[in-house]
Amino acid sequence: MKVRKVRCAIYTRKSSDDGLEQEFNSLHAQREACEAYILSQKHEGWVCLPDQFDDGGISGGTMERPGLKRLLEGIRAGQIDQVVVYKIDRLTRSLSDFSKIVDILDEAEATFVSVTQSFNTATSMGRLTLNMLLSFAQFEREVTSERIRDKIAASKRKGMWMGGFVPLGYRSEGRTLVIHEEEAKVIRLIYDAYYAEGRVKAVKELLDRRKIRTSVRTSSSGITRGGKPFSFGHVHHILTNPVYAGRIRHKTKVYDGQHPPIIEPTDWDAIQDRLLENANNKRQGRDRARGRRKTKASPLTGKLFDETGDFLSPSHARLRTGTRLRYYISHRLVRGTRDEHPDAWRLPADELERKLFTALRDHLARPAVRAGLIFGADSAEITLLGKRLDKLAGNTAEAVAEGLSTIQRAKIQPGRLEVELDKERLAQLLELPTNQIDGTFLRFDASFQLRRRGVETKLILGGEQRQRDETLFRNIAKGRQVLELVCSGKSYSQIADKLGTSKRNVQHLIEFAFLAPDIIEDVYDGKQPVGFTSEWVKRNKLPSDWDAQCAMIARL
Repeated sequence: MKVRKVRCAIYTRKSSDDGLEQEFNSLHAQREACEAYILSQKHEGWVCLPDQFDDGGISGGTMERPGLKRLLEGIRAGQIDQVVVYKIDRLTRSLSDFSKIVDILDEAEATFVSVTQSFNTATSMGRLTLNMLLSFAQFEREVTSERIRDKIAASKRKGMWMGGFVPLGYRSEGRTLVIHEEEAKVIRLIYDAYYAEGRVKAVKELLDRRKIRTSVRTSSSGITRGGKPFSFGHVHHILTNPVYAGRIRHKTKVYDGQHPPIIEPTDWDAIQDRLLENANNKRQGRDRARGRRKTKASPLTGKLFDETGDFLSPSHARLRTGTRLRYYISHRLVRGTRDEHPDAWRLPADELERKLFTALRDHLARPAVRAGLIFGADSAEITLLGKRLDKLAGNTAEAVAEGLSTIQRAKIQPGRLEVELDKERLAQLLELPTNQIDGTFLRFDASFQLRRRGVETKLILGGEQRQRDETLFRNIAKGRQVLELVCSGKSYSQIADKLGTSKRNVQHLIEFAFLAPDIIEDVYDGKQPVGFTSEWVKRNKLPSDWDAQCAMIARL
């Protein structure tokens, strides 16, 4: 009886570059073990193909690997019958990526084998065992990456420099930055010029006249950058970068750094105030110069800041119908993009102003606040002050405008609004002496969440009624159903046929089955975190660890 020839392709991978320069490295060791295994199966007709499918220095958490791509192309072309790997996690560490690879193998009627892990993917128990092994491999990869992220965050909280593109004016020495005196002169010149002129354009013109160029730097990969004139965006970035004040920014927070400042922190803060003031004046002047019709003002201009200290400036978009939609956006979005600043805010102005006024009205309606405001007043004044507070907390357009005018500063951060009132303005509206107002009641905060439906964003204060996201809840139920079918031995193609949907949708749905119970409970109660929708789950990979899931979703 003639034995069928089984063409075997060996795939090897190593996550880091360490040791790859050696004459005999990890990839060679993996290949030798696989060749020996194939030779032991010679009586079954196994033949080792000469082509090498190697990926050195590439993580198993991505499908973007040259060797893997060539391997999959060979499988699709019918040139490979069996894929041989040293361990499963050499092929992939992602459960969702593995499902894609299995589908490609199934379509080509090909299989794969692990030299150190014995199971048969043709049986339902073999598939279940394989899924369990890959789940642990993915968990190990994600835990490792979380540890690295936590270490970077902890180091930055201590003010340490954790690498990356070294800003102009510094050079890196280990985990700190040291002032590069020649480049620091340019930084000081930029700040001094802006402080004197008050215009980014004037600073750029000065640099161009003096023929000052950006520093030439060569990256570790050999790419040379710099040596070009300063752009408006580069000048603005330098003026708003907290590193020059001796601080370190990590995502949405700023910490005191261990490196010396080039610009005194108080001077840097003054420059930020100047930038804010000039941005507002410029916007108003541009509107007057263009002869625009009088449009609805943005009463919170210059008063809104996010958790990084960046101010929110007014912006707008005009629909095809001519409708003008107002927004408040983090200033870093004025010259940047959402991809560059994923943590930046873009909030509908009318909704934000209405909700902020509601929070103010609720604050002024508290008995303790009212008692504190009228403390020291005689009986005749108490009645008048009560009426003035009622008027200020009313629902008229005039009350809203006057109420928002009492806000001196508002800080917005994920899940919370912190508001500080203007003591003099509040005293003026209540017709009280300034010293009679207790400063204890000038600050308050309110919890809030965002709900997105397409392009619409709705703000929900802590005490408001919330609605369940039925689409999200329904997809969680479908995900559980898909998981049960997978555990029973069904393939994604079979599940797709049974549910009357596409295989790609089945792959998306199974991700919902691994959500933490606390998250599912919040979804049921309509209390899921900001931005957590079905589309978000489909676009992002969630960690296997439930605590890590909750921490990740809480930041949305």
